[in-house]
Amino acid sequence: QLQLVESGGGLVQPGGSLRLSCAASGQPFSEYTMGWFSQAPGKERQFVAGIARIGGNYYIDSAKGRFRISRDDAENMVYLLMDSLKPEDTAVYFCAARPAWHISNLQSDYTYWGQGTQVTVSS
Repeated sequence: QLQLVESGGGLVQPGGSLRLSCAASGQPFSEYTMGWFSQAPGKERQFVAGIARIGGNYYIDSAKGRFRISRDDAENMVYLLMDSLKPEDTAVYFCAARPAWHISNLQSDYTYWGQGTQVTVSS
């Protein structure tokens, strides 16, 4: 079992920044490709960004140029740095892990999930 715990969410004004963190434990973290998903009220959970075991990354169009995913295998951490936040970024953000080499944007491809952290972008 891989346990994932997100942190770093909060209330931020439009144009502001947040860094989400996801701490992993229980299994060798480097064996997992990691993803961040978001779920806005009343909407389906959607892929935001992913980072592969060897470090390649992928973003949805709305995140490109504003968000950056990174990982620290020595510390068993994955991060999502979010800049230029917009009200439409408001959602619960989930960290997820899949025991594979490549990134997937499908929820069903991820085996382990954190509990989520709330991000609210509002003035």
